[in-house]
This record gives sequence, structure tokens and C-alpha cells, in this order.
Amino acid sequence: MGIEQDIKQPKFQNDYEKAAVNILLTSSWLYNINASRLKPYGITPEQFNVLRILRGSYPQKMMLADITCRMIDKSSNATRLVEKLKQKGFVKREICDNNRRQVDISITDKGLAVLKKIDTEEADWLKVLKGITKPEAQELNRILDKLRA
Repeated sequence: MGIEQDIKQPKFQNDYEKAAVNILLTSSWLYNINASRLKPYGITPEQFNVLRILRGSYPQKMMLADITCRMIDKSSNATRLVEKLKQKGFVKREICDNNRRQVDISITDKGLAVLKKIDTEEADWLKVLKGITKPEAQELNRILDKLRA
């Protein structure tokens, strides 16, 4: 089914407008699928993103600003996300020994364990992309990277 049927809009002003709306619609669709798969673990896609960032730097600790600049959604409130993850026991916040104004954030064993469980479902999650081939996925990545360049 094409975007015209999905949003019941038969015409677009041009192919660029159609592409922009298509990207936004697809992003929302993927976000909702991702949110559904993470719900059983009690985390949101934004919290999952923070956990993945912290796992990527593990065992190094990170400052909030470093986490924020790596996030997919730059408008997310990283302070609030980290606090929610701390309440769930997935991350730790500690005052830096060398700089009392610096707060270091790290992923806990519990956070690593939940990511490990989620990782076991990675293949199921990626099945949503089964409609395109590997070369098409590579081309899509190239085009999306070009758009943001």
C-alpha cells in the first residue's frame, strides 16, 4: 500500500513533499512498533536509546551532555530519562571524584541484563524491514545519510 492510501491523500505538491511526509509516517510507524516491543520491559524507546548509549561506552562512565549529543531524539529530556532509569535500577549517577560539579552516569548490571534480553528479540524486531533487500537497505541508508549531510 502506498502513502496515498495510508493517509488518504491522493496528491502531493511534488515528490519532495511526498518523500518528507513518507519519512515522517514511516518514522512514526517504526517508533510505535519499537515502543510496543519495549513495553514488556517497562522502558520507552528514548530510555532504551540512553541504555544503548551507556552500554556502548561501558565500562566508561558518561556525562549527561555526552549522552544527549548521541541520542536519536535530541529534544528528549535526558535528565528526566536518566532519573527514570535510575529509579528502575538500570543506571547509576555518581559525583565525579576529580570534579565535584561533574555527574558520571553508568549502566548497572540490571541495565545490561535487560538489554541482553531485548537483544534476543532483535531478529523479530528487524522483521518489520523484511520487505526490502540488503542492497535496498544499504541504498536507503545512503540516501538518508545524504539527506542529513
